[in-house]
Amino acid sequence: MVRRLAITTLAAVAAAAVAAAPAYADPSVDEVADALNSSHVYIDPDATGVTDRDAELMSQAAENVDTPVYFVVFPEEEFTSQAELGSFMAEVQQDVGDGSYLVFIGNTTAADSTVLSPSDVAAAEEAAQRMSTVPDAAVAFANEAEAQADAAAASGIFGMVLLGLFILAIVGTGFFLYRSKKKREAQAARELAEVKKAVAEDVTLLGEDIARLDLDLSTADEATREDYAKALNAYDRAKAELETITRADEIQRVTNALEDGRYYMTATRARLAGEPVPERRAPCFFNPQHGPSVRDIDWAPPGGAVRSVPACQACASAVLSGMHPDVRMVDMGGRRVAYYDAGPAYAPYAGGYFGMDMMMGMFTGMMIGNMMGSMMGASMLGAGMGAGMDDFGGDDGGFGDFGGDGGGFSDFGGGGFDGGDFGGFGDF
Repeated sequence: MVRRLAITTLAAVAAAAVAAAPAYADPSVDEVADALNSSHVYIDPDATGVTDRDAELMSQAAENVDTPVYFVVFPEEEFTSQAELGSFMAEVQQDVGDGSYLVFIGNTTAADSTVLSPSDVAAAEEAAQRMSTVPDAAVAFANEAEAQADAAAASGIFGMVLLGLFILAIVGTGFFLYRSKKKREAQAARELAEVKKAVAEDVTLLGEDIARLDLDLSTADEATREDYAKALNAYDRAKAELETITRADEIQRVTNALEDGRYYMTATRARLAGEPVPERRAPCFFNPQHGPSVRDIDWAPPGGAVRSVPACQACASAVLSGMHPDVRMVDMGGRRVAYYDAGPAYAPYAGGYFGMDMMMGMFTGMMIGNMMGSMMGASMLGAGMGAGMDDFGGDDGGFGDFGGDGGGFSDFGGGGFDGGDFGGFGDF
């Protein structure tokens, strides 16, 4: 039974063999290299069982594939050791260049390649070993080497395609996130401008209310002067806070100051008129510009459930008489809508006037626009709480007169031609 030529002897052994081996007389390295460069095939004159027609078929097999393949046929007694063969073929490869080499020596084979991976060249050698004649083995080796090279190339292309798709996905995701971020920033800037405009109107109205009072502090009692001073301080605080606002959810600080100012203006007027100072109540739900409410009334938004809301006297009378109250209207995307129907940006606006506890009570479940859900969600909370390989060598018939014993080609022991590392050829 034939055996396999060892291809993976240590480089040190091969190097030693190169140093110790005598000059090759028959064949010479140049002779083999010239034949391989010319026809991709070298047939040793002493090799039996391989005809000129066989050599032509082997050369044609090499020419029919794109990957470079070379075939060498030696008689069995040509080399005395694996190291000697490896050293010889290493020198041949240096002269011939990159490719896949299949050596027939007696009825055994050895293969190595600089263009295929070890597993791929082993697959090509296995394909050759299944054949029963040298030409058929050469054809099988060439075809399998071509197939393995094509598969490796396709795998590389597929990998590059996947890498390209991966890069495109990353770029696309980054672009999407960038666009989304820009859209959110643009929306936030628009909402901030709209809410600042609304609260600036409220600040202006409080200032005008204070200016209209025309109070002579020298004639007022201490309590009146204190309430009036608190109203002025609240107005100044509202103006100062308005100047520092950079996000819509910070508006609460302004409307909280405005709620203080309007109450103290109501208290000041009551003292000047000699009337009892009203209890401090939440602002009018329908329009916080109206100042403190005087009572709670039952009211249902369109399509919503009835709830109790604080109202000033005018708005309470309007609702009770079936009329529409004077609702605070604000800008939202180019439209004028009720502030409580103007979206999440106005949740902090209302939170500053009514406080978190009252906001939760008045607005929970209210079905008005898209504001209420966000009030109960992150916007309001943010504003209010800071949010193998098979064996071979079968019984295909012998190797003919080339020396077979009833089996196919076998290998000389595994591995490549061990002659050291040169020109990227690896363990040849």
